[in-house]
Amino acid sequence: MATENRTLSAPEEQVSPVVAVEDVQTMATEEVVENEEQNTPEEVDFADEEAALAAQQADLEVGEETAEEAADEHLVKEDELADKSKTELLDYFATQLEEKPVPALRRTVEAIKVAFYRIRRAEVEAARRQHQEAGGTEENFTVPTDEAENRLKELFKEYRERRDHYIANLDAEKEANLKIKLGIIEELKELISSDETLNHTFTKFRELQNRWKETGLVPQAQVKDLWETYNLHVEHFYSFIKINKELRDLDLKKNYEQKVALCEQAETLVMEPSIVEAFHKLQKLHDEWRETGPVPMEFKESLWERFKAASSRINKQHQEHFETLKAEQTKNLELKSELCAAAEELSMEPYTSRKEWNKASDRLLEIQKTWKTIGFAPKKDNNRIYERFRAACDKFFELKRSFYTDVKSEMEQNLQLKHELCEQAEALQLSEDWKKTTEELIALQARWKEVGAVSRRHSEQVWKRFRAACDKFFERKAAHFSSVDDAHAANLEKKLALLDEMAAADVKTGGYEVIREFQRRWGEIGFVPIKQKDQIQKRYKQAVDKLFETLRGSERERQMGRFKEKLSTMKGGGERRMQSEREKLYNKVRQLEQEIALLENNIGFFSKSKNAEALVADVKQNIDKAKAQMQDTIEKIRLIDQQAE
Repeated sequence: MATENRTLSAPEEQVSPVVAVEDVQTMATEEVVENEEQNTPEEVDFADEEAALAAQQADLEVGEETAEEAADEHLVKEDELADKSKTELLDYFATQLEEKPVPALRRTVEAIKVAFYRIRRAEVEAARRQHQEAGGTEENFTVPTDEAENRLKELFKEYRERRDHYIANLDAEKEANLKIKLGIIEELKELISSDETLNHTFTKFRELQNRWKETGLVPQAQVKDLWETYNLHVEHFYSFIKINKELRDLDLKKNYEQKVALCEQAETLVMEPSIVEAFHKLQKLHDEWRETGPVPMEFKESLWERFKAASSRINKQHQEHFETLKAEQTKNLELKSELCAAAEELSMEPYTSRKEWNKASDRLLEIQKTWKTIGFAPKKDNNRIYERFRAACDKFFELKRSFYTDVKSEMEQNLQLKHELCEQAEALQLSEDWKKTTEELIALQARWKEVGAVSRRHSEQVWKRFRAACDKFFERKAAHFSSVDDAHAANLEKKLALLDEMAAADVKTGGYEVIREFQRRWGEIGFVPIKQKDQIQKRYKQAVDKLFETLRGSERERQMGRFKEKLSTMKGGGERRMQSEREKLYNKVRQLEQEIALLENNIGFFSKSKNAEALVADVKQNIDKAKAQMQDTIEKIRLIDQQAE
């Protein structure tokens, strides 16, 4: 804002009206504050990570994955659940519980959890923002209850109970299956020594094979021995039973063709894009290999070596894949730990300006983007490292929100101060005390500049109000002073004539009364035009100084004459009286010397203070006066010394 910065020192000084122009820098600052407050850079989307963490915090963990769950090939695609509401997700969950076996539910349940808590977190954040916009604080915010979340937990509880029951019974079921398969092997032994007809015996053999395939899993520790025992007795069946050779050869040929096909499928798995998927498919091929009967002896070893070689390649790839994955996850943990440290460092810096906060926000945003490009950490560390990272980010943005809350509070306080300045300016706008009101308005404008920024939506309105009050006064003042310009010109002519009269005056005859009369007449003459004020005032001062100088010169001559007469009288009274006078004058000289030294020392102090020029001028004038008085006193001492010679 432009302000009038003259010092009103003389009564005739005229002050031009303030040109009330908006301060561009102040407006720009206010706009930046508003924009920065409303346009804080958005954080990177961590919705999936947050949803998974929220599910964990809600105690919706399933537990370690079983082999049966790992073998489940069904993957829930993201777009299958993306468009579903919470209610639809829960209905889908309930349907899956009813239709699918427990081992096939794990991946579906995990996907439903993430999709549900993605929606839930968005709702909570929306409620939090609404609470804060309504004037509430973070400490007073309470997460709203959600009946849908309660239903999710009930469904999850049902699923977990079923899964716990399934896992608890799984070992017992495997033991039961082991007994069944051991019984099948015993029946195979009995079948070999049976005296029944060929067709009946072979039909019984096929029945035993089908029962073997239909029987479920057995304890892992027993799988190899059990299969070898079963396969041995199947071979014994083919070797010792008295059956038609053609029928036996036909069955061996069929088994041979099946195992060749299994070899080919295993070899094809090398080209499978997903190593994990190839490994799971290989396990199923091994199950089929075990269930397939014997082949001709000349092909037995070669087929097995071919199948084993293909299996070894897949197993090696699988092992290398998980070793690589483990190394990558360990490296990812290191990288994420570094990002956590960087985010924590940002959240500990004492930022004091919007520029610093914005620069730090940009840096944190880059850190978050980098985080999203890094894969998972080891499973046991993944949630822990993310919680650490989220805590650092939350702390940073909480501090930033607090900073802008303080800025907003300060802006509101500034607005109140500016309204008060408006009221004060409006109270002065009709004043006719031009000099005093001008000074007061200048002071108000200076205070306006000192008050900080206000909200952009209020800035222009309050500025126009303040400007209108200032403009109204100065427009009235300008109109007033324009009417007295002619009188000022006449006053100038009067003062010029008085200066000529002062130059011609005989001050020696009239004395100080003449000078005082000139000063009175000068003061009675009114203002002069502002452009000539300083010049005419300077001429007046010079004229007055000259009159005083002339008067002081004649006065000194009279004083010295009177002193000589005084000495003549003293001489008749003896030398002692003159000596006493001399000592008196000598002491006065010493006193004047001390006063002069003190005044000269004071000049050094005054020169460092504000408004020093006027003070220094007064001191110099006193020094000159003291020096003149000392010179007169020294002259009187010299006259005494001359009389004594």
